[in-house]
Amino acid sequence: MPKHYRPAGKKKEGNVAKYVTRSQAVKSLQVTLPVFRKLCILKGVFPREPRKKVKGNHHSYYHTKDILFLRHEPLLEKLRDIRSYDKKIKKAVSKKNKDLAERLMMRKPSYTLDRMIRERYPKFVDVLRDLDDCLSLVHLFAALPAVDSTTNGEKIPVSRVHNCRRLSYEWQAYISRTHKLRKTFVSVKGIYYQAVVEGQTVTWLTPHALQQVLSEVDYRILLTFLEFYEALLGFVNFKLYHSINVKYPPILDPQLDALAADLYALTRYFDARSARLGSMTSGSDQMQLQQLPPNEIGSLVQISEGANEYEEDEETRECKNLFKNMNFFLSPEVPRESLLFVISAFGGRVSWDGEGAPFEESDQSISYQVVDRPTLGRKILSREYVQPQWVFDCVNARIILPTANYMVGCVCPPHLSPFVDNEAEGHVPEYAEAIERLKAAQRKEVLPLPGSGKEDFDDPQSLAGIADRAEAIEVAKKRKEMATREKQYFDELRNEVEEYQIADTTVDNEPIQIDNERIDQDLRQLEEDEASRGEALMGRKHRNILKAMKIGIQKKKDDTQRLKKRQKQIKESQVLD
Repeated sequence: MPKHYRPAGKKKEGNVAKYVTRSQAVKSLQVTLPVFRKLCILKGVFPREPRKKVKGNHHSYYHTKDILFLRHEPLLEKLRDIRSYDKKIKKAVSKKNKDLAERLMMRKPSYTLDRMIRERYPKFVDVLRDLDDCLSLVHLFAALPAVDSTTNGEKIPVSRVHNCRRLSYEWQAYISRTHKLRKTFVSVKGIYYQAVVEGQTVTWLTPHALQQVLSEVDYRILLTFLEFYEALLGFVNFKLYHSINVKYPPILDPQLDALAADLYALTRYFDARSARLGSMTSGSDQMQLQQLPPNEIGSLVQISEGANEYEEDEETRECKNLFKNMNFFLSPEVPRESLLFVISAFGGRVSWDGEGAPFEESDQSISYQVVDRPTLGRKILSREYVQPQWVFDCVNARIILPTANYMVGCVCPPHLSPFVDNEAEGHVPEYAEAIERLKAAQRKEVLPLPGSGKEDFDDPQSLAGIADRAEAIEVAKKRKEMATREKQYFDELRNEVEEYQIADTTVDNEPIQIDNERIDQDLRQLEEDEASRGEALMGRKHRNILKAMKIGIQKKKDDTQRLKKRQKQIKESQVLD
């Protein structure tokens, strides 16, 4: 009898029993492929990669336990009922029975995803860890045009777009209200944001205002993901709003809502809520929402102390006071929603040109006006005119940067990503070093010693925060003297150790010559032999992974050397000019 003979009817073992193909799973569940895809997305079931693909490499494999998990899902029966009900509606429409079709449409069965969200995310911290894709997709659909358009055979309803905009504005309003935003970066894909919510880091991508709707994207899959993410984000917003004692869903000002100023309307709602809590008495339970005058500044910072029931850490207080007591005015050509969100999250007050704006352009309290045009006709001397990049760079640096390089018509410095670790990459950009010097100056730390960074002391803007220039130079001289003495001490100690070693290695009053270069060479050879021996004992899969890692490390080193060489060439050309 062959070794691997299996009699007919015997239970299967190994990968054949653990995994099934997609066609087998669809046949087992007795559903169509679109329904199976929707069920897998809503339940969080994804294809697996078995070690041995028994049916071939061109199949998608699912775990058998996942399919059994889907078989007992109550939503499966509901989707079957909806499919059969759609057939009744289609039959009534084909028979031109409009009354019956309308009655059937009004009684069409529906389902909710509340139980499924509780099942996939038992704790709130689990939701926050998995919120990145949710926010990115919701913000993507929020940027689509609000028209009933048919894309790639799939209709995107206007209600879905409006709902995504409402959810995204509610999330941004909470982040601005609690000052949880930490990083932001403008790229070609869109604008990246990073916030810290209840100790969890959440990063999402918001597309630019003018986006194209691509026809080659499968919107049926995206709409299924969006259906789950809408319900999920609604639960998250509800939980976060109640954590700061704010009613959800918020009641917006109808005038601002009609002007598409949703984020500012939510700001006004927070202000009204804060004012109501501040004037609340112990015996009053039922109160009406206070209506604010239309010209009141909708600052997220102007909140009464009675509403601040959550504890603020040091980083939150630092972000809250970055743009404190500063008024910004946004020109029509700049991205209003993004700047309104960022500036409000860091304590600033924002206005724009249009109806419902908190204050006019001629207001004398405006500190900065954000413009994005090559030239400017008239200027008001009491304010500074900057480009939008200045706001994002100030947020990432956590200091107010000098505006000389960001004025109208100037070429801005490179927009550095806060998500990149320059020390790990091996290359620190020149502008990043300048920002670090400005940070040190603001913290009243001593800048580089005279002679090693002389240009820093020649620039008065680099010394912002140091009260006494003479005192700073005196401290620098003392530190230089201490470093010189420390170096002298270590040199003497090293000489003593070397003399002691030479005295111990003498035979018949003849010193033994120690070849340090030969010793270093032998140590390097031992390390190489050990590495090659470990690589030889690896499997083919791990050996290929190690090889790819080495290629990536070498590529990173080559890129760093190329950047340093290019920077050196630029400096030499500037000296020649």
